[in-house]
Amino acid sequence: MARAPLLQATEISLTFGGEPVFDDLSLVVQPGDRVALVGRNGSGKSTLLKVMAGLVEPDHGAVVAAPGLSVGYMEQDPTMEGCATLGDYAASGLDVSEAWRVEAVAEGLKFDPARDVTVASGGERRRAALAKLMAEAPGLMLLDEPTNHLDIEAIRWLERELGQTKAGFVLISHDRAFLNALTRATFWIDRGEVRRQEEGFAAFEAWRDKTWADEDMQRHKLNRKIKAEARWAVEGISARRKRNMGRVRALQDLRAERAGQIKRQGTAAMAFEAGKSTGKRVIEAVGLKKAFGDKTIVRGFDLEVQRGDRVAFVGPNGVGKTTLIKMLLGEVEPDAGSVKLGTNLEIAVFDQARAQLNPDATLWDNLTTDPSMAVSGKADQIMVRGQPKHVVGYLKEFLFDERQARAPVRSLSGGEKARLLLARLMARESNVLILDEPTNDLDIETLDLLQDLLGDYPGTVMLVSHDRDFIDRVATTTIAMEGQGRAVTYAGGWSDYQSQRAADAPIEEKAKPKTVKTEATKSQAQKSGLSFTEKHRLEALPDIIARLEAEIGKLEMLMADPDLFTREPVKFQKATEALVERQDKLAAAEEEWLTLEDKAG
Repeated sequence: MARAPLLQATEISLTFGGEPVFDDLSLVVQPGDRVALVGRNGSGKSTLLKVMAGLVEPDHGAVVAAPGLSVGYMEQDPTMEGCATLGDYAASGLDVSEAWRVEAVAEGLKFDPARDVTVASGGERRRAALAKLMAEAPGLMLLDEPTNHLDIEAIRWLERELGQTKAGFVLISHDRAFLNALTRATFWIDRGEVRRQEEGFAAFEAWRDKTWADEDMQRHKLNRKIKAEARWAVEGISARRKRNMGRVRALQDLRAERAGQIKRQGTAAMAFEAGKSTGKRVIEAVGLKKAFGDKTIVRGFDLEVQRGDRVAFVGPNGVGKTTLIKMLLGEVEPDAGSVKLGTNLEIAVFDQARAQLNPDATLWDNLTTDPSMAVSGKADQIMVRGQPKHVVGYLKEFLFDERQARAPVRSLSGGEKARLLLARLMARESNVLILDEPTNDLDIETLDLLQDLLGDYPGTVMLVSHDRDFIDRVATTTIAMEGQGRAVTYAGGWSDYQSQRAADAPIEEKAKPKTVKTEATKSQAQKSGLSFTEKHRLEALPDIIARLEAEIGKLEMLMADPDLFTREPVKFQKATEALVERQDKLAAAEEEWLTLEDKAG
């Protein structure tokens, strides 16, 4: 017998400010469901979660949860009135005997339960809201961008916890790797309707593209039919009026069907405009050291950033990633060491905190009151990459309509605020981009476009991100800040960093306390002539060699394109450097393997 659903929403309709959000929307969440909720920014994803949680009352329709089911919703901006600390808030729904759960979750999510709520940052408050939900362990969890403000270590902890839970959950996230790892079904909000597919997010984009292609084909067929029927009506209706009025009415019905079709929202027409070219060397840092009291940010750090590099900074929250970037830009003085900046630098900054936006001002005013964008004597125009442009026209390129242009920024969704910030950023010419968590809240389509634009951008990019997939797609260098002043530079993105770190791990065994060996281990090592560390290294080298050979193969295929140099010279140069680097590493790894094999006898 089929099990009763956890939650069922039936014929939901909702209007905000005279604008329809949902019309006759229905969905079902089954026991054990792990659902990705996806859709464009502003499509109503967060609103739908609130409707499902019972926090927003629909104009029409009903939401019914299974008897006795506890539904937990992670608040984006939690109110903590009456709570002295973040821990008090996180434990507020628990019995005293269960309060220990908050301590366990706080360790995984990396926030201090004793932190005073009056001084806690927005990120800390969101982590406390997530901790409250995880500690309460409801039967159905509704999660709205839970990875925002989490570092990668905390994201992976949350991934493991959700992967092991027996509860159902519906999840909104921009983090592809997170969605791919956890979801088994997908709700897609598209033009006020919800479609469901019984596959996780990994299959979403192929499904979406096929759906849109099918729609385009049906629209094309409908247009051809209307055209043929209209021609018939013009040429022969007077001679056959009485017999064929039914066919005329059918033509009217076809036109009504076409008029009733809701057009898809277009793609944001975003573009970065490069300023004057910098010199080849953008930043050179030598021997940097910085500490705040007992906390060391970096010690003995060297880095050379060249024109066209894409450098990602990763590490736990609070480790000092933003401080290091500010040192590299000359905004913070190091305690020791030196930084040399290249020539002609035009730097544009994307701020995670959205501090460049006035939440009480309209989108229009946020652009026109910016001195760098104002056009003298033209209150309805802004300067976009050196050319005057109408405010609304420019906003439409970022998928905002005229009504939104006059709305306050605080009325926007998180993703729409990110798009507005990108609009400000892209209005200026630049040759160095500083991006602090640029992916937070962006929808998948805008995120894809941003990745493509960064790939084509001829300038230099430095970014802080906890989005593993985004780093893999964008970064050519990853700087891992591991705490206690340790910052290590790795070639490639997140996956490259992880594999290189794993390959280097046996070398680091030398620094660890020696473990007691059994007699069998000792005799085996003596017999082979290898130390314990060398034996592990010999076992790891075949995988390292295979990975390097695969990477070299991919790079050689890329460079086999005869037009690559003229079409994308920066990409060609990067590929050439990466190929040489990996060939050198392969030669060294093969030589090391031969040496260890000889030694092993």
